Formats: sequence, C-alpha cells, structure tokens
Amino acid sequence: MGFIRVAAKRCGLDYDRHPYLDTVSLSRHLNPELKSHKLNKLAEYFKLGDFNHHRASDDAEMLAMIYFCMQEKMQKMEIRNFKQLQDEMSASADPLRLPTYHQIILVKNKIGLKNLYKLVSYGYLNYFRKVPRIPKTVLEKHREGLIIGSACEAGELITAILDNKPQGEIEEIAKFYDYLEIQPISNNRFMIDKGLIADEEGLRNLNRRIVALGDKLGIPVVATCDAHFMNDEDEIFRKILVSVKFKNEDKDSHLYYRTTEEMLEEFAYLGEDKAYEVVVTNTNAINDLIDNDIRPFPKGTFTPNMEGAEEDLQRICYERAKSMYGDPLPDIVAKRLDKELTSIIKNGFAVLYMIAQKLVWYSESQGYLVGSRGSVGSSVVASMAGISEVNPLPPHYWCPKCRHSEFDVPAGIGSGFDLPNKNCPVCGTKMNNDGHDIPFETFLGFYGDKSPDIDLNFSGEVQGRVHKYTEELFGAENVFRAGTIGGIADKTAFGFVLKYLEEKGLSIPRAEMNRLAANCVGVKRSTGQHPGGIVVVPKEYEIYDFCPVQHPADDPNSDIITTHFTFEYLHDTLLKLDELGHDIPTKYKWIERFSNTSVMDVPMNAREVYDLFLSTKPLGISPEDIDAKIGTYGLPEFGTNFVMRMVEEAKPKSFADLLQISGLSHGTDVWTGNAQDLIKEGICDISHVIGCRDNIMNDLIRYGLENAHAFKIMESVRKGRGLTPEWEAEMREHNVPEWYIGSCKKIKYMFPKAHAAAYVMSAIRLGWYKVHMPIAFYCAMFTVAPGGFDAEIVMGGKSKVVATIKDIEKRGKEASPKEQASVPTLKLINECMARHIRFLPVDLEKSDSRAFLPENGSIRMPFSALGGVGENAAENIIKAREEEPFFSIEDLQIRASLNKSVIETLRHAGVLDHINETDQLSMF
Repeated sequence: MGFIRVAAKRCGLDYDRHPYLDTVSLSRHLNPELKSHKLNKLAEYFKLGDFNHHRASDDAEMLAMIYFCMQEKMQKMEIRNFKQLQDEMSASADPLRLPTYHQIILVKNKIGLKNLYKLVSYGYLNYFRKVPRIPKTVLEKHREGLIIGSACEAGELITAILDNKPQGEIEEIAKFYDYLEIQPISNNRFMIDKGLIADEEGLRNLNRRIVALGDKLGIPVVATCDAHFMNDEDEIFRKILVSVKFKNEDKDSHLYYRTTEEMLEEFAYLGEDKAYEVVVTNTNAINDLIDNDIRPFPKGTFTPNMEGAEEDLQRICYERAKSMYGDPLPDIVAKRLDKELTSIIKNGFAVLYMIAQKLVWYSESQGYLVGSRGSVGSSVVASMAGISEVNPLPPHYWCPKCRHSEFDVPAGIGSGFDLPNKNCPVCGTKMNNDGHDIPFETFLGFYGDKSPDIDLNFSGEVQGRVHKYTEELFGAENVFRAGTIGGIADKTAFGFVLKYLEEKGLSIPRAEMNRLAANCVGVKRSTGQHPGGIVVVPKEYEIYDFCPVQHPADDPNSDIITTHFTFEYLHDTLLKLDELGHDIPTKYKWIERFSNTSVMDVPMNAREVYDLFLSTKPLGISPEDIDAKIGTYGLPEFGTNFVMRMVEEAKPKSFADLLQISGLSHGTDVWTGNAQDLIKEGICDISHVIGCRDNIMNDLIRYGLENAHAFKIMESVRKGRGLTPEWEAEMREHNVPEWYIGSCKKIKYMFPKAHAAAYVMSAIRLGWYKVHMPIAFYCAMFTVAPGGFDAEIVMGGKSKVVATIKDIEKRGKEASPKEQASVPTLKLINECMARHIRFLPVDLEKSDSRAFLPENGSIRMPFSALGGVGENAAENIIKAREEEPFFSIEDLQIRASLNKSVIETLRHAGVLDHINETDQLSMF
C-alpha cells in the first residue's frame, strides 16, 4: 500500500480518501479451510479458470473476480457493510496470526501491577507463539493503572510511519499511547543498511516527525536509550549471546545506558529547549505518575487459612504424646511440647504444620510412607503430628503397653537407638528406645519466629496424587508449581565464546576468553519447574497479586502452570510446599511387598546391621569378593566411594556415630582437612568431632555458655561465618578445647542433625533387610533404581560383571556418563552374586515388565532389564500376556505391537527359544 500511496502522490492523486481492503486477510477469514491464500490457489478454489499469473492486468482482473466470489459468501453470512465485516473479523481473528508490535508498559500503582501480571500471564498461557503476545483488546480491558509507551522502531507507530500510512491513520495510532518514544541515532542505524531510511538525517527527521506529532496531539515525547547493557564496552557480551541464534549480527548498536548529558548531546538537533523537554522534563513527568510504594510483590507473609488449625494441631500432638508417654505427660515432654506449640501458634505457623500433617496422612492412606528433609525433625510437634519420624527429645525409653517412660539414662549416649534393650519395670514389656537430642531452635530459630520450611519426600509412585490432593485442599486455582530459571552455565558460556571467536576468525589470550565467558554466565536460557515445589495462594487473593504465571519451558501444550518468578524471591511471601519425589519410600513399599513385612517393625539397634559399617562379615562374604572392606553398597547415603572411605576411617559403632558421618558427608570443610585430621591424629574420635550443626549448640551449652549465645555461635559457624575474637575468648573461658575452636573456624556449611537422622534411619532399615532378607532387599533395589541394569552383562556371570566394573573404572572420564552411572548398580549385582543369589533370565511367561521378582531363592529379571526393550514395549507384552498366552513370535509381535528391533533383542536374549515362529501348522 505504501508503494501505491507514493505513486498516487507523485501523480497528484488524493489517495488517502479512498478506502481499501486487504483481500488476503479477508480470504483467511472467509476461507479458513485453505492453507494458502495465493491468487492462483484462490482462483482454483473458486473454479475461475486459468489466467496469466504475474501479468499485472490479468492478476488485477482475477483478483476482482475472486473478490466477487468472496462478496457472495459475505452476503450469505449477512455481512452487509464494512463495519459488520470489521466486527466479524475481529471476533474470529486468531491473535497468533496477527502482526506483532513492541510496546512499553509501565505500572502506575498496585492496580496496574496486578493488571501487568495478568497481561504477562495471558501472553504466556493463551497467546504464545515463539514469544508471548497480548491482543490489543485484552490490553485495553486491563489498561487501568498502566502507562503505555509507543516503543522503538518495532513499535506500531514507527512501523506505520515507515509504511507511509495516511497521516490521519498515524494520528489515530498515536492517540492510543500515553507517551511517544524517540531514541538515539545509533539505535536505528540498521534501517539505513536495510534501505528503510536514506541516511542519518532521515533518522533525525523520523524523530522530528514523532516530536511534531506529540506536540500536535498533546502527547508527551520521551527520549530513551532502549538500553540492553550498562556500558558501551559491554556490547561484546551481547554479541556473543546473540551470535548463538543469529549469524552476521555483529554490528555495533551502542544500546548502552546513557547519562543525562549524553542524551542531551544526542538530541541537540531538536534545539536546546526541546532536547531538555524530551530528555529531562517529560521523563520526570512520567516517573511522577508512578506511586512510590510499588514493589514486585507485597510485604508480609501470606499463609493460606485452615479453619481450626491451631486446635487440631494441639489435639493431634497431645493425643499422640499421651499414647506414647501416658497422661499426665512426663515433665520434659510436656515442657518441650508446650514451648513449641506456643511459639508455633503465636507466630501463625499452625496451618503449615497441619498442611504437612494432611499431606503425610494422605500418602500413608495410599500405602506409602513419607520421609522428612531438613531440620523439621528437630520439632517435637512435627514428630507428634506424624510429619517426621525423627524424635528430637533426649535419649529415653518408653513402654508401648503401659506408657511408662525413663529419661534418666547414662550420660554420653548420643541417640536413644544406642541404648541397651530393657524391659519395662512396671509391666515387663520390652521398651522402645528413642530420642536424638536435637534442639527445637535449629528449625524455627531461638525465638520460634523463623518461618518453617517443611520438606517432605514422597514416593515417586504417589507424588502426582499428592499434588492433586493439594489442589483439592486449596482449590486448583490457588495451587501452582514453583517456577525455575535456567541460566547459562560456565562451560556453556565458554563454548559460546569459542564459537563466536571462531566465526570471527579472532584469537585472544585465555584470560580474556575467561573474562568474556564469566560475563555471560547466569544469563537466562530457559525456564522450568521445581521438582516438588508447590506454591499455595490464600483463597482471598489471586496469584496475580504476587507474580505472573506461565508454562514451564514456554510449552503451550503443557498442562502445568508455574510461577513466573523463581520461588527464592517469594520465599518469605507465599507458602511453598516441598512435595519432593524420592525413591526411599518406594523402596520401602516394594520391600514390604516382597517380604510381607512392615519396615516400621525393623529394630533400630540390631548389632549385626551396625556391623555392616565395619566389615562384610554380616553378608557372609569376604572383602575380596566385592572389592570393599564394608557392606554398605545400596544403603542410602552410605554406598558411595567417598562415604565408604569415610566410614572405614571413622569406624562407627553406633547410631550416633552414623549421624556424625551423615552430617560430615553433607557438610562443606567439615571432614577433609578438619574432622578427618582430628581422628587420624588421635585427638578425638568420630563421636566427638563436630558432625552436625545442632551439636555446636548442645556442646557449647554443656560447656556452660548461655543458651541464646550458643545458638548464635552455631548459626554463624554453620553458615561459614566463623567465630569472632570475642566468641573465641569466651569459649576458652569455658574450657572449650582448642581443637574444637579451630574446627569451628574451618567450617563453611553444616548439615542439620534431623536430616541426618532421617537418612540413617533409612539406612538401618534397609540394612536389616540386606542382612536378614536379602532377596527382598535386592529385588526392591533393582526394581526402584535399576541404574542401567543390563541383563546381557548379568547373564555373563560374576566374572563379566567384575570385568565390566574394572573396565569402566579404568577408563575413568573417558567412559560415557551412562557407563559411569551404572557402576553402583554393577557393584550391587556383584555383591548379590557373591552371596550366591542367582539372577534368572528374562522369561516370556514369568518376567514382569519392570519389577525384579523373587523366585525360589533367586531373582527373575524383568523385560526392562534388556537393553533394547523400552518401557512401553515391556508394558505391552504384559498386557497382551494377561489376555491369553502367546502362540508364536508372530502372535507376540502383533498383539504386543513390537517392532523388529525389540523382537531381535528378545530373540538374542533367548526369550523366544521355546515359542514357534508363526501360527502356521505343519501337516507333515
């Protein structure tokens, strides 16, 4: 249209008073069944015959005939005039196919902020095509509290000017905006290269025209930088990042953040007064429209309400406590419970505990136990509410029958699980030994006012159902997945730099390459979702009161909605439930299925289980059989090479010692160069080194430091902040050993004792089955975490398994990541074989799709253990087999929908040895 308009002007014709209609857009609306709307396609569609395509006169004649055909369609649709056509096309237009323009949207007030968050969300959820879009009608509906700017050369206004739209149409476009924008010459110099503007003076004239337009319409004009980086020399980083997607995009744009003086000099061609107006006066005027209290999300904590939470929490806790310790409660239990409940309820945290309690209850009702993470186990309320199985009270006995309890136990016992067995002096029943001496303060702070972070480990088999149950509790409209942002990693950034330099044929020093890469690290690359983080918005609010939402990875087909902000920014504002998936509860479930026992009945002080951490003797094998001095392969957190070496050096003899090792293995600068040296030098043993953060507070209190001060020192040390000279002096005054002070000064991070206790309890439970019911143990381990289990290697016998392990370890980093990841599984297979447990081959009639099944003292491998049989193929075999037996390989292939590759894998493994090739019968 621009070309026609220019030609008309050259001929002295008043073109702008004539209406025009885009027949391509009209055809897209009237003929949606067509994929292409080219002239020849429409001629064929309406059966208008052949024509001399691309000859101007013939094209024009055919277009007129096509228009008459479309006019007939419009009459049948009762579209009689241009206004009706506009309304009809607007109502049915696909926003994803309309042209897009840039805009600047500023927020005036809190209403505008919420509207902005809605618009961003709608753009990602409803109108995403390569990038999020906002239809103008949607923007107008949510315009309250917003300031709309005309943006850069990609904006609607400058595009209209460059397209030579009529002045009246340009003015109508401009009237939509609250301010018009002009930018430095360098920003738009690329338009000269593209032939859109003749020269730099043409760019200045473009800005002058916008200024004149603003003056005529009374719309302020603002000069902006459109800054993409802070300093002009930083442009190299943007060039590197842009070069990943676009080639030959290496021209200087100078899109840096200019000073006021630089901007005034840039726009001096407008005259001194006008330059000051667009650079300073109007900029400040726009800024003055914005409220001073605007922040990305409101201050305060917004916890969902749950009617009766305080009463329910107290009732549940006291009922459980009395069922364990009797009524009245022992003084030590009553005081701790009252102290915790008082601070929890006073600070409004009861609802958080009740939410966790309901989630745990739901999972257990589905038959799956729940593990706890972090410091939540240091809370007696969490223990009594059933949220955590870790009991943080001091070591003690309690009778399950008459509820008699004894807290007066020998000094120096670090965990109740280490107490000797004892019968109740009242009724003679064997008493339970319990308690790990974990202070409440490590979870909720010394004053109980720290917001609780309750992380729960759910079985992966029930995690999805738990998420759905959360939606039932609070309403699907109030529950969202916590979003994550993936930034560019170090190695990736360095790769980008190398690629850029290679394309440009440049060679620079390594130090400069590192500098360039460092400035690209962390730049947003993708979005995702937290593995278990669920954000809950109170029912009286909308998510848009706090942040926008989107699909993870900008996937318009996803049914998951995440927060647009990463949760680290919302941590103290909204409730996040960490409903994480973990394989320990799943392993428990499978062990119970295979053994017909309950993991909760496992004794926590069985000596033979603790001997696994000292030797291989409980397994009935020698160290040479498995190339390991101890028997902890497969036990959570104790089966890696690093921790096994730590265990060998520390020689733990008790649950308390294992707590120390768990803490040391998860801390930073607590073992290597610290506790390890203290043990080697004989200064102290594993029982006395600093293993968990809670130990520091308890130890310092025992040395005589004041409770609050002991807590403060613990918090500083566990965060890697060390000790002040004053604290060191005070510790010496209370006879704290020099080695202890030195250890505190080296620590960078410390693990919570409650988390360590949860891990060790899992290890002891699974260790009991490993010693006493090995078939159930190994079947559960391989079923839940096969880790690259390969039936072909296993059927080669123990020698092949050992040879494979040695080969992978010899090749080290040259081995593939998949091979390296398979080593722990191979070592567990080797141990299983060393204990004379056989692996039975995959069997067409006996094998499961993925479960390793106990069978007459051996383990039957599943179809998924074969490298070429995928999950779907394995499931299809089982489904077809349940309908009726397979009569032939041909029957198997057809009914289970297996491809030739899967059939060949089964054939190679001997699975098909006892079945006919086809259903055909031989008569002779």
